[in-house]
Order: sequence, then C-alpha cells, then structure tokens
Amino acid sequence: MISEYLPLLMFPAMLLSLFAGFPVAFSLMGIGLLFGIIGFEWSIFPMLIRRIYGVADNYVLAAVPLFIFMGTVLERSGIAGKLFDAISLWTGRLKGGLAIATVLMCTIIAACTGIIGASEVMVGVMVIPVMLKRNYQHALICGTICAGGSLGTLIPPSVVTVVYGPAAGISVGRLLIASIFPGLLLSSLYIIYIALRSYINPLLAPAIPLRELQKPMKEKLFITATALVPPLLLIFAVMGSIVLGFAAPTEAAALGAFGALILTAAYGKLTLKALKETVLQTLRISSMMMMILAGGFMFSGVFLGMGGGAITEKILMGLPFGRIGILILFLLIALAAGFVLDWASILLIFIPIFSPIIDKLGFDPIWFGILFIMMIQTSYLSPPMAPAIFYLKSIVPPEVTMKEMFQGVVPFLIIQVIGILITAIFPPIVLWLPSKLIGW
Repeated sequence: MISEYLPLLMFPAMLLSLFAGFPVAFSLMGIGLLFGIIGFEWSIFPMLIRRIYGVADNYVLAAVPLFIFMGTVLERSGIAGKLFDAISLWTGRLKGGLAIATVLMCTIIAACTGIIGASEVMVGVMVIPVMLKRNYQHALICGTICAGGSLGTLIPPSVVTVVYGPAAGISVGRLLIASIFPGLLLSSLYIIYIALRSYINPLLAPAIPLRELQKPMKEKLFITATALVPPLLLIFAVMGSIVLGFAAPTEAAALGAFGALILTAAYGKLTLKALKETVLQTLRISSMMMMILAGGFMFSGVFLGMGGGAITEKILMGLPFGRIGILILFLLIALAAGFVLDWASILLIFIPIFSPIIDKLGFDPIWFGILFIMMIQTSYLSPPMAPAIFYLKSIVPPEVTMKEMFQGVVPFLIIQVIGILITAIFPPIVLWLPSKLIGW
C-alpha cells in the first residue's frame, strides 16, 4: 500500500526543495531522479535520457526560443512608444483615455511578443511618467499596467500556449486560435471597467486637454499608420500564417522573428550591439526555460511511470464533487500552484496528470486548456506572490507604494474571474473560431 501512494510524495518533496531555496529546474530534476531510482532502480537513467531527448527533439518546442527572440528584438525596436503616441491621439481626450490606450497597447504588444512580463516592463517604463504627470490615481495606474501586461499569457502567440500543447498532447495551432477571443474578451472587460470608473469619478483619470491633442488630421493618420500598420502586419504574419494553414506554429515563429528584425531595422534601432545583446538575452531566457522543461518532463515521466496518474485519477474520481467540481478543483490547483511555481512548471507537472482525467470526464481539451491558461494568468496577478506586481515594483518611482499596487490589482482580479466564468459558461467563445478556421 505504501508503494502505491509513493508517487504522491513527490509533490511535498518538491515544495520542500523549493522552500529550501533550490532552483525550480534542479528541484524537478533531482526529485524525478531520486524517486525514479526508488521506483525503477538504475534503469531510470536511460528512461530519463529519453525524456530529455524528447524535449530537445520536439519540433513544436522549437517555437519557444523563436518567440522569445521575437519579443526581445521588439523590446529594442521602440514599438511601445510609437504605439502609445498613436493610440493616445485618439483616446487621450476621453476620461481614462491614457489607461485605455495602455490596455490597447498591451494587447497589440502581447500579440507581437508572446512573452509574459515583456509588455508590462516595456509599457510601464513608457506610460507611468505620462500618467503620473496627468494626476492619474496611483492604484489605477498599477492595476492597468499589471492587467495589461498579463495579457501576454493568453493572447497568441503566447509561449505559455506553445508549451501547453505538447504537455497535453493537443494541437498548438488550435490552442493559439482558440485563445484569440478569450484574450480580446479580457482586454475589452479591462477597457470597459476603466471607462466606467473614470466616468463615475473623473478625478481618477483626467482627460488630456483638447488643445494638447490638436493636430491636423493628415498628421494623425500618418502617425497612426506608421505606428500601427507594421505591428499589425507582424501579427498577421505570425497568426495569419497559422490560421490560413500556410505554416505550423514553429514556422510561424521563425517568420515572426524575421519580421521583428525587419521592423526593428525599419525603426532604425537594429545595430550590431543591439543584435548581440538580443541574442544573448534570448539564449539566457531559452536556456532557463528549456532546463525547466527538461526537469518538468523528468518529474512527470517518473510520476506517471510509477502509477501516480492512476492513483490520482482513482482519488479524484472517488470525490463527491461531480465532474464540474473536479474541473473547478483543477483550476483552483492552477491558481494555488502559481503562488509558488512558475507557469512552465505548473504546466509540465499538472497537465500530464489532468489531461487524461479531463478526457474521461467528457470536457473538450482545448476549452479546458484555455481555462487553465487563464487561471495561470490570474495567479500572475494574485497577491501575495503576484509576479506582475514585482515586475512593476522594479520600474515605478518611490512615491508609488506597494499598498497602492495591491489595491490597483484587486479590481482587475475580479474582472479576470468574470472573464473566466464567461468563457466557462459559453464554450463557443473558445471553440467556434478553431472549428471554422482550422483546415480552411
């Protein structure tokens, strides 16, 4: 009986390792190796080597460093400043217009980069001084930037989605297309909230005086075209090629990386020094992520190989929650895990365990995948850990306090939950577009 439940001890062992200060990747590898030796003795070594080789040999995962390269190149392109100038020309006269422009800019940048945190820092550096100058409430500034930055978790081409697909054994292309409407739904809910709050209390987010926005229509259109058209073309190059069936996600990522280089060169920001720094940064981030992926595959391989999946399924199916209760439990586990684990570890540890159970319960795996990713996005915003707040803390001026940051995030967390409930109650938000476009 003890040996039957032995795999379940891998989770508390992992938590102890993390709290002891060991890096996530090495914790996953070490625990996988330790329990593998207990369960399979020395035959575990060739088994783990095959698991690691499977990560290196996975064609879909080759998209990860390409999307990271695309995001790091665009960080240096000056795209954030140009987008903010263009969008604020049209929204600045509205109450809360700069905050609305921030969400729109984050949405576009998320669709260009696919990296969590990249848009938050990039946008925050640009908009915080402007909104502070216009006497925007500190909490609203912080909440807007954190929520907008979190959209990179969901809006395609999200690296989270690219990793989720192989972990769950489902199509990355379908997941990317399925995440379009939920991502736009959250972005729209953020904008509606900002507009309503600013209308009710104009002092929270004053409008820019009309005289400061007066420009000839020809100049406005030129600024808008030069700032919006290039990133929209890049988005179409990546997502359009997938939607129309011209390219697989990995090929689309390569096309996006090449397009990002062209866009950066067109903006006059592509230098040999910048390219070298971009390549090194891409190498650092990709190496870290691949180490976590390798550790996650080792951990999940040993857990499932020792019968952990079967015993977990047996325990869960015996709970008096019903299929909806088990679904909610899985989503809450994703939220709670986000307090101590990074998103890659969450996917690689839990998705191989959850996916077979979700299939047996009769839920659509694509729909569940989007809900799971949305919960990871929620954990990105959730106190007390809230990675989004700690990203923001590194760039805000001293007068913005941690209390104001947490206060600003709470309303957007409520909006996030509303968005998840809408997506859960109306599955066609997720499933309609892939059913119409895949194979079109």
